[in-house]
Amino acid sequence: MGSSNDNHCDFISKPEINAGDDDDYPSGEFEYKKPGALKSFFVNLRLLVAYPWQRIRKRSVLHIKLRGKISDQVKSRFSSGLSLPQICENLIKAAYDPHISGVYLEIETLKCGWGKIEEIRRHILDFRKSGKFIVGYALEWHEKEYYLGCVCDELYAPPSAYFSLYGLTTWAIFFGGVLEKVGVEPQVQRIGKYKSAGDQLIRKDISEENREVLTTLLDNIYENWVDKISQAKEKQKKEIESFINEGVYQIEKLKEDGWITDIKYDDEVRSILKTKLGIAEKKKLPLIEYKKYSRIRKWSLGLSGGTDQIAVIRASGSISRVGGSFLSPSSGIVAEEFIKKITKVKDSKKYKAVIIRIDSPGGDVLASDLMWREIKLLAESKPVIASMVDVAASGGYYMAMAADTIVSESLTITGSIGVITAKFNFGKLYEKIGFNKEIISKGQYAELYAADRSFRPDEEKLFAERAQSIYKQFRDKAASSRSMSVETMEEIAQGRIWSGNDAASRGLVDAIGGFSRAVAIAKHKANIPQNKKVTLVELSKPPFSLQRIILSMLSSAIGIETTLKHLQDDSAMCGGVQARMDEITIHGSEGSSFADPNFSLLKDYLTSL
Repeated sequence: MGSSNDNHCDFISKPEINAGDDDDYPSGEFEYKKPGALKSFFVNLRLLVAYPWQRIRKRSVLHIKLRGKISDQVKSRFSSGLSLPQICENLIKAAYDPHISGVYLEIETLKCGWGKIEEIRRHILDFRKSGKFIVGYALEWHEKEYYLGCVCDELYAPPSAYFSLYGLTTWAIFFGGVLEKVGVEPQVQRIGKYKSAGDQLIRKDISEENREVLTTLLDNIYENWVDKISQAKEKQKKEIESFINEGVYQIEKLKEDGWITDIKYDDEVRSILKTKLGIAEKKKLPLIEYKKYSRIRKWSLGLSGGTDQIAVIRASGSISRVGGSFLSPSSGIVAEEFIKKITKVKDSKKYKAVIIRIDSPGGDVLASDLMWREIKLLAESKPVIASMVDVAASGGYYMAMAADTIVSESLTITGSIGVITAKFNFGKLYEKIGFNKEIISKGQYAELYAADRSFRPDEEKLFAERAQSIYKQFRDKAASSRSMSVETMEEIAQGRIWSGNDAASRGLVDAIGGFSRAVAIAKHKANIPQNKKVTLVELSKPPFSLQRIILSMLSSAIGIETTLKHLQDDSAMCGGVQARMDEITIHGSEGSSFADPNFSLLKDYLTSL
């Protein structure tokens, strides 16, 4: 279980209410308040007496490299990679830090969904409210990366930058033909006409239902991108679309049409930053790196929280019921560990409310249901807000629907209320390779999952009825949780995924926004005034772990990281029914993806047999 160290946060949101379908909830919009003379005095005093490793020079620039995978989990100092909570917290701290004059944001290809992109973009805009500068430098970028870069005060790129703004694509992968050729017959029960995960195994082409879902999702993302870029660059939407369809590849054209500020190399951008700071060219630019700045305490900047505490539990990755071993520590959502955190919060009187951050495509149905039950019980004693990130579908949505209020980003992939289960008939493959297995059994259905033959009619009937029963349980709980009739829920369930906006319009989501809005709603539900500070207590912070340090060292030294990852994935597999969303990949014009394309679904099925 994670550490329960306090994460003091100065979350003071505007008290006004948003208009629209979610107008019953506070907006949580960040409001920058310039510190008074007395507060500034104490902040400077704290910074003066801080530990040497927590001191930074005056007129420093926060340097953040946005590249690769971004996790929603809080990282320890021994962890590598980027953490969304820490990126956002650093930008909040930098806005108030008198020793920080601006931000230098280096942007390259990102591997995350649009929910995280939206959260980072929001914090860039919030930082700009402080009046400090934020300068972007883009080496390799597509639609997602430009979505962030365009809201910086200035955006530069080298003359050799890799860029492409040609539009978005998505696709579906099918193994049906492959399995047929090798002699494997998948026998799949997927409940819900839009539940497309099983299509990967049994089809050779896309279904009309799957095409409809992916087309709608792609349209939503594209329209949002065009709309937000047109606002940021003060251009007409038609101009944006014309530019995309032009197929521009000359970086000079980007400068000429105002898409970037100028064409500069990194050293030239750093010279510009020195000029902004009034530093002589021959002197070194005082940059403070993201990881080091993450160690600066908010308390030292006068951003400590209030006496009221709100617990934050983060749940990211695929869902399994039990954890892994020493050599393969679990990285996804492990139900037994998650439930311990819920129990801790439920038994404590110090937490006024709870925020559960969910970023999951689902997984084991049993594990999802056990967590749903515990969240439901917790919600009976204190307000529980589900805050959804990139994806909260299938088992991920199963968890969220137990909360009092569900908050989603506008493009969070959500829903997928459906079930899939499968077995494989390897009979023909066994025959080809000369393999044989003899089974001795007792009981009519003892050989239900026999891998050397197809179902008998009675077995197929039982297999289908079992899957249908689990689907009905999922659907009916969703209907009850969202105060809908079963008939209404059935219309929006059927295994279909929705964008956050579409989910909100259909009652699956209560409010659109990010973490700050979830905090504002939690305060509202707990009767805490919006202008009053709260302390956010992170219950999912990674503890100091000698095990993880040793494994990290081994991975770096002898290259076993990939092997350990496979062991970890395999140990988390479950032979039961899955409430799992299909892998959805939304690509920019040259590979900026929503998720890494992989064969995990097929591997999940094969390893669970």
